Amino acid sequence: MNQTFSFELFPPKTEQGMEKLKTTVSRLQALGPEYFSVTYGAGGSTRERTFAAVEWLRGQGVETAPHLSCIGASREEIGEILQRYCNQGIRRIVALRGDLPSGAGLGELNDFNYANELVTFIQKEFPGQFHIEVAAYPEFHPQAPNAWQDLDNFQRKVEAGANGAITQYFYNPDAYWRFLDDCGRRGITIPIVPGIMPITNYANLARFSDACGAEIPRWLRKRLEAYGDNQQAIFDFGIEVVTGLCRNLLEGGAPGLHFYTLNQAEATLAICKELGLGAAGA
Repeated sequence: MNQTFSFELFPPKTEQGMEKLKTTVSRLQALGPEYFSVTYGAGGSTRERTFAAVEWLRGQGVETAPHLSCIGASREEIGEILQRYCNQGIRRIVALRGDLPSGAGLGELNDFNYANELVTFIQKEFPGQFHIEVAAYPEFHPQAPNAWQDLDNFQRKVEAGANGAITQYFYNPDAYWRFLDDCGRRGITIPIVPGIMPITNYANLARFSDACGAEIPRWLRKRLEAYGDNQQAIFDFGIEVVTGLCRNLLEGGAPGLHFYTLNQAEATLAICKELGLGAAGA
């Protein structure tokens, strides 16, 4: 099986941030990834910055997969964005529902309520134009009523025409393998690529994980807490732990890895070097 890897970026807010992104992309592009994805803020809040980052990447000849969230957007708006991407030669989209605005409920936010509706729209209006990635949650979406309904939601996205999936990050590989088993029993066969979050700052990671429902196992939390403010020790230990996780996933047959880089190159480069991926392993 041909295992692939890819990197996620977020659109910078400042010119300085954009310069940093360009440096990061240059360093990571040397590894020969399949593509870079670019996030899209809640309710399209970073839309123009996303467009700017995507335009720069495409101008450099970099394979790019923009995220597209549909909550709060009309069919016309989504159609215009997709046509824009078609015109730029983009052939991969990460199709997401997006976060609900504070206080809002489903059914009152324009034409789309769920990611499967966005996938259906893309396949109908732009048939065969995009490879569509969707999100998967081995530890289950924090807003899902229960595990089985979350799997139902994922299956609807697949049946709507998703070509592949990228998971929320996790540090317990058993969650991923169990998720694949559950999908297999439902006849889901699309590639489900593990999302990988390097560990570089424990306080930030803990805050983000609590918000998005990703579990940091107790043994890992306690080890990271014990390092206190020793950022270099946290970085080194994080490389060791995440490299081990990636090796477990690749050796077990995962179709690839998708790194959440947070626009930083160092940790991802170090992990790829340990794994022997791309030029980093040369």
